[in-house]
Amino acid sequence: MASILIHDLTLGYDGHPAVHHLSGTFEPGSMTAVVGPNGSGKSTLLKGIVGILRPFTGRIDLGGLKISRIAYLPQQAEIDRSFPITVRDLVALGLWERIGMFAGMRDELWRKARQTLAAVGLEGFERRPISDLSVGQFQRVLFARLLLQDAPVILLDEPFSAMDNRTTADLLQVVNRWHAENRTIIAALHSHEQVRSYFPRTLLLAREPIAWGDTAEVLNPENLQRAQRMSEAWDEAAEACPLGEIC
Repeated sequence: MASILIHDLTLGYDGHPAVHHLSGTFEPGSMTAVVGPNGSGKSTLLKGIVGILRPFTGRIDLGGLKISRIAYLPQQAEIDRSFPITVRDLVALGLWERIGMFAGMRDELWRKARQTLAAVGLEGFERRPISDLSVGQFQRVLFARLLLQDAPVILLDEPFSAMDNRTTADLLQVVNRWHAENRTIIAALHSHEQVRSYFPRTLLLAREPIAWGDTAEVLNPENLQRAQRMSEAWDEAAEACPLGEIC
């Protein structure tokens, strides 16, 4: 598995940059937290890596890895839970890359889907509609889908936000298992305590990169204060950049 290389990357929306001139490397098998104040570009970076956003400038080099082999978990607020689908069918979506949208699910694959639900503590939930689940139960379902997808690179956007302590602890164990399997994990997080306890590497963003490296070195008071000062100086009402230019 190759490194993910970020070359002078700028990403944003409608002419407004949200990540400025970021360069660095996510090494194979690394587990990196992306942290920073609200609006600092954490989610934007993940969307750029998975191909949802195209760079304003710079590039993302996946080292030959297909984007379809990156497992991406967006924030729950971006997912429509009113869609009429059962837990089992949602988890089975993790197999689309391997079997295709219209291929039949063999008994063996359904067994794997049930096994992944059991692995996240949801054995017996297969036929429940997702609209009946609690926030924590639904997040477990999404993790089960990622388990079934079996991707070498996993992107998680605020995966523990609004989760109870038990669900958070259980899902952190899943993340630790992925790390032990040498998968590359990149997670946007708010809790510095979680980052210090579980994530060996950290990227601190405040739209511009503040620091990127070993977590203990990145999350020092000086860096955190600098990130906070930069966030307080943002002008959300600034005019958009002219087409083809970066402000």
